[in-house]
Amino acid sequence: MSTLGISTLNEIIISNIEFKANTVLKLLREKIKTSLHQTGKEGEATDGMDMAFCVLNKSKKLLQYSGAYNPLFIVQGGEFKEYKADRMPIGIYYDEKDDFTNYEINITKGDTIYICTDGIYDQFGGPDGSKYKKANLKRLLADNSHRSMAEQRTILENEFESWKGSCEQIDDV
Repeated sequence: MSTLGISTLNEIIISNIEFKANTVLKLLREKIKTSLHQTGKEGEATDGMDMAFCVLNKSKKLLQYSGAYNPLFIVQGGEFKEYKADRMPIGIYYDEKDDFTNYEINITKGDTIYICTDGIYDQFGGPDGSKYKKANLKRLLADNSHRSMAEQRTILENEFESWKGSCEQIDDV
């Protein structure tokens, strides 16, 4: 799925000069459904993928974000914000909307932007073998956003490994 997604995404980006983040996700969804012969018939494969996609216009200091289940977190002026993803994947989905939401976010120097897979907060571990959860990830990011990127990486890696403990890693991170 990842290989198909990456090659299709590259094809979309190369063939479009100006585009919106949500348009890219919509085109990607259509092409994935075609490639996998997904029509919505009962019993067919419902493979799909989650994604956070951004378009950065440096000259306008504008970030576009659109998400298929994967959110965007940003720290601006010390304030931690979450931009929620649409609750539908890239691929066939029975309750899919026509379009993904397109957020336009004004950015300034010093803003910190985070996108990630659900692999961190869906990981089982801890004292009772439960999921890490998105609220814990948000708190960890917010509490450490003032640190350098290198420090944040180390903190995230250590937290993930500590939480996971002897549990098997269930997803990509």
